Amino acid sequence: MICEKCAGEIKTVKCKICNREILPIGDYCYLCGADLNKKADDEEEPLDLSKRILCSDGTCIGVVENGVCKLCGKPYIPEE
Repeated sequence: MICEKCAGEIKTVKCKICNREILPIGDYCYLCGADLNKKADDEEEPLDLSKRILCSDGTCIGVVENGVCKLCGKPYIPEE
């Protein structure tokens, strides 16, 4: 990449996700949001959210584990 003002060479990196040349100014691609430190072939397994149990308290957004909400600490009361 060439600087418009001084015509000097600007160091760039290539995003492994969008394949565009970008300035190395952070850990993420500012065009697509990809993590620049992560290899393109590192696939994360999708989370299985089908078996999670949400807190039975009407105001909490926590997830129940071992019968207790991990966020608020209240015991899980199943809906009837």
